[in-house]
Parts: sequence; structure tokens; C-alpha cells
Amino acid sequence: MKKRVVIVGLGLIGGSMALALKGFEDYEIVGVDVSQPTLRFAAEHGVGDRVTGEAGQAVPEADVVILALHPNGIVRFLEEYKDVFRPGALVADVCGVKTAILEGARVLPPQVDFIGCHPMAGTEFSGVEHAFAQMFQGSHFILIPREDSTAEHIALLKRMAVYMGCRDVYQTTPEAHDAMIAYTSQVMHLIAVSVCDDPMLFACKGFEGSSFRGCTRVAALDVGLWTQLFSMNRPALVEALDRLLDNLSAYREVLAGGDREKLAEKLSYSAARKRKMDLPGPDLLE
Repeated sequence: MKKRVVIVGLGLIGGSMALALKGFEDYEIVGVDVSQPTLRFAAEHGVGDRVTGEAGQAVPEADVVILALHPNGIVRFLEEYKDVFRPGALVADVCGVKTAILEGARVLPPQVDFIGCHPMAGTEFSGVEHAFAQMFQGSHFILIPREDSTAEHIALLKRMAVYMGCRDVYQTTPEAHDAMIAYTSQVMHLIAVSVCDDPMLFACKGFEGSSFRGCTRVAALDVGLWTQLFSMNRPALVEALDRLLDNLSAYREVLAGGDREKLAEKLSYSAARKRKMDLPGPDLLE
């Protein structure tokens, strides 16, 4: 009898995982979603081996359940299905916050393992129609196990990451993950939306340079998703924003004072740090 991976939520990430994991070892890949149009598209385009709208039937049969829902949806799903997961099963999530999610996973019985995951991949689009099997090629795959997570399940997720084409697997704590993501992803999204709040936005339409387009690319975000991500990572994100505001204030002070020499010093310092980061060498995530 084949083992079974059930992926709950066939959006961009869940759909891409269902495509990327097809043929993995001896597992059947089953996609679950509540949306009938999503299920029809997934069935017609081979997203997974089969799809269903009945989570209550799919989850008890699963060796592995991957939750690819919005953060609040993951917490609700864990609470609703906590007594449905098969004993000995692995449950994992793939969303962009971890401290709050692992706290939510405390509702699971001790015989159900939970490991937080975060494949560092995505696009500015959403929905199963934008899913593709190569989504994770060359990306980092972050693992956040609990203290009682089994070595067998950690090894299984590492093999899945390799099969999907991830470049490496990085294991860390939920707190370290959330601080890193607040700085490298969430602050960037807040910069993008803040730039788009400027009254100059539409007056400059057609005159944007590549730096402007690159900075604001992610501003047309999924409001529901990012409201949850920002809110659930509030402590780490506020700390990252405070550091950013301090740095912006330092640049504003130098500009307002008209000190060209001090401005050049600050620019040189910042530029040198960026160049050092881009130098070839060992990756901190490897």
C-alpha cells in the first residue's frame, strides 16, 4: 500500500508543492481544497495524483499532512482536526511565520509529530493557476522542528526538499526564523507599500526607473495573507522597523544638515556592507 502525502490548500505554494512532489518515493500526493474551481483546475492540470474537497476523509489516511493555508487558517485547521490526524503522522506547515504556528500546534496529541517548514520561494501572484513544479528550484528550505520531533520525520522533509530542487535545508528556531523573515521579507513589503502611499505615485507614472519598479514589485500584495503575516510576527517586525527608522533618520539628519562629507561616509559604509554581502563565499543558510 502506498504512503500518502496530503497537501491542504492548493494555492500558489501548495499547488507548486503538489506538482513538485509527484513521483516522490512511494508516496501518493493528494491535494485538498475547499474551492471547487481550484479543485477542477488542479484535477485538469495534474496538480498532485488526485484531489478532493473532503479534508475529513483525506487527513486520517495521511502519513504526512502539509498545511499550505494562510496562518490563521493553519491554526484553525490544527484545532479542528487535532483528533483526526493518524497516530504517528507528520504534520507540517509552510507559511511565513513560525512562533505563532508552533504555539498553535500545541493542541495536537503527543502521538502526532509537527514540524514547521518554510520553502523560501514565491512570486507576486497567487492561486493554483500560477503554480509550477520548478517553484522551489535553487531555494532555501527552512526547518523548525519541535523538541520532540523525530529524526525520521526531519530526514523525510529533507528528502522532500531535495526532491523539489531546493538548494539546501537550514534548521533553526521559530524565534530566529521570525526575526530573519521580518528583516529580509516583511520589512521589504512594508517599504514597498509605504513608497506607494506617497502622493507622487501617480504623478510619476511612466517615469519609473528599474530601481523603483524593483522596490515596489511586491506592493500589490494579497491583503488578507499579509495582514495575518504582519500581525502574527508583530514583535519581530516592530523591532526590524525600529532599526530601519533609526537608519532612515540618520540619513535624513545628514541630508538636512547639508554635510556632503558625512553623507559620502555613510553611503560608503552602506555600499561596502552590501558589496561584502554579495561576495562569493559560504552561504549562512548552508
